[in-house]
Amino acid sequence: MIAKNNILLAEDDFDFGSILKQYLEIHNFEVTWCKDGEEAHNAFAKAHSEGVIYDICVFDVMMPKMDGFTLAEKVISINPEVPFVFLTARKMKEDRIQGLKLGADDYIVKPFEADILVLRLTNILKRSRPNLAKVRPDINEITAIGNYHFDAHNHTLTFRETVQSLTEKEAQLIQFFYENKNQLLRREDILSKIWGNDDFFSGRSMDVFISRLRKYFKDDSSISIASTRGVGLTFTIESSKK
Repeated sequence: MIAKNNILLAEDDFDFGSILKQYLEIHNFEVTWCKDGEEAHNAFAKAHSEGVIYDICVFDVMMPKMDGFTLAEKVISINPEVPFVFLTARKMKEDRIQGLKLGADDYIVKPFEADILVLRLTNILKRSRPNLAKVRPDINEITAIGNYHFDAHNHTLTFRETVQSLTEKEAQLIQFFYENKNQLLRREDILSKIWGNDDFFSGRSMDVFISRLRKYFKDDSSISIASTRGVGLTFTIESSKK
């Protein structure tokens, strides 16, 4: 049985939202439908606290209590990896730019064909879930990285008694860096391998993840992630501390 994709839909138009929910469910989505931005934010935060992960979010821009842009900012602060799409009846260029600046994976103007939305969501999910088996071999062993112990399977990075939980993308990025340690990796190669594309918005997302990884590895001076301007990054582990 094929697992269903878990989607958070925020749409205040009852008739449109009801039809869209039914159509998405027909196409193998498990839909949580919220009628305003505040309800959607509460649903996302509650799910996150319970360990439930939404595969993708679809937000109407104009909603009561909290608009789609504000909702997206709050969702990103909880989980910066979740892909999201904006729906809007407005065709203003400024709205589209604002949505893309927030990191939206798509911006769809109403009216639209529901099957087009499904195709776009499916394509986004394919890009946002690079096959982990292609990034690392199928092993469950703990990897020693300097003075850290990295568990790619359980998404943890341990330093002495401190355990740092990792997101899937953080784990993928660490594994990719480790497998290509001490060599300059081009930004576009990292983006294509981990993010599935090398566009501007993915590049901004990668920079955020690199900053996190530098903080995670800060307690071992033998490990560094150096940037070569305009080229890429080098994950270095000094030989004396390997």
